[in-house]
Amino acid sequence: MAARTSRQARLDAGERLDFLPETADVRDSAWQVAPAPADLQDRRVEITGPVDRKMVINALNSGARCFMADFEDANSPTWQNTIDGQANLTAAIDRRIDFTAPNGKTYALNDEPAVLIVRPRGWHLDEKHITVDGARMSASLVDFGLYLFHNAQRLIATGSGPYYYLPKLESHLEARLWNDVFVFAQDTLNIPRGTIRCTVLVETLPAVFEMEEILFELKDHIVGLNAGRWDYIFSLIKRHRTRPDFVLPDRSLVTMTVPFMHAYAQLLVKTCHKRGAHAMGGMAAFIPSRKDEEVNRVAMQKVREDKQREARMGFDGTWIAHPDLNAIAMAEFDAVLGEKPNQLERQRDDVDVSAKQILDVSAASGGVTEAGLRTNVEVALRYLSAWLAGNGAVGIHNLMEDAATAEISRAQVWQWVRHGTTMADGTAITRDFVLKILDEEHAALRAEDILPEATVAQARTLFEGVALADDFPEFLTLSAYEMLE
Repeated sequence: MAARTSRQARLDAGERLDFLPETADVRDSAWQVAPAPADLQDRRVEITGPVDRKMVINALNSGARCFMADFEDANSPTWQNTIDGQANLTAAIDRRIDFTAPNGKTYALNDEPAVLIVRPRGWHLDEKHITVDGARMSASLVDFGLYLFHNAQRLIATGSGPYYYLPKLESHLEARLWNDVFVFAQDTLNIPRGTIRCTVLVETLPAVFEMEEILFELKDHIVGLNAGRWDYIFSLIKRHRTRPDFVLPDRSLVTMTVPFMHAYAQLLVKTCHKRGAHAMGGMAAFIPSRKDEEVNRVAMQKVREDKQREARMGFDGTWIAHPDLNAIAMAEFDAVLGEKPNQLERQRDDVDVSAKQILDVSAASGGVTEAGLRTNVEVALRYLSAWLAGNGAVGIHNLMEDAATAEISRAQVWQWVRHGTTMADGTAITRDFVLKILDEEHAALRAEDILPEATVAQARTLFEGVALADDFPEFLTLSAYEMLE
């Protein structure tokens, strides 16, 4: 955490991110990561979601190859959610998990559940309910350790293993710390080194410049990297928050076809395949409508195009947030992969990405509109309200919103106010203008009467603190967590 703060101070002073000269020997030498275990060779579609009982069953039954059970951005880390989630995963591994809904509908595992991968919380988060010598435990280590301790032998007995997604890493030194944790944990539990396998989410801007080094530090345990695009956009804004030349347009316009996002994805695929690791694509967050088939038609076509682009680019798999998207995503990767489990043989020697391309946001066309600003305010307010009520994965306007998209929303608002951004109609985005929109969205949410009024009021206060403060708060979840039981 101190290293992150130090780097931010240098960026604020005008330093530019670049590939590290001190690790050039790692990038220039020949080495490979350990081969993936059998059940992680083919990951063409992975579904993600929180760890509540019904969601775990539905995700494991979705038909996707893997399920990322999320203790991080899709989970509100109440103590109840944290511990129930751990119990749910153990029950799923033992194949004794079931659920009966209030309407009497029952849920149980099918005969071919997805491979289970767990995402613990990031290094920046604490777990206040477990202390050591009076100090809070690292939430990362709590989530990681509970799952490993209770389930490593269970998973090994089934022919699988303890698999993880590691979030929010910003440097290869953070990857080295995880590797030290893995080695210690395996030795302590008397299981072979290399039993733990992980995929690292490349969802921070600094990590893009250290992808090869991250793979190297974890080479005995890592199987791939993932293009975590929502948090990546948030990180880009956050790390260059003082720079007016990094102001982005409406969130909906910052797609994977924008040049700087395309460069990031291309470099990830090339880096992974060069080192024998899997490259995993980004999230399709659409939630199908039960009422509007035209909304579904348009959105499904966008999902299809997105997954087709990823498969043709060389990604080995991709993410979805809803089971109804599995067939679409699977079809696009089937068309490219056929019977092959992955595309590791595609080395992408044609790709040559520079630091300048990664940092060139000027080609993100389009401007800022009132609709874009209002969407950011609404999404952040509604998400924070739900999060404080214990729900970390929230459907808003047919999109699955989680902490990452809430972070983009509030970060853009902060950025636009800080730099006096002018909207397409000539209106300047000021603190007072944002507060006016916030008043309207707050009133609309209260009128729906779906959450306690006190919770919505808390969310509003929290939004003002993370979106309109003079100094940019690193993560909205840090202050929000103190409001949870």
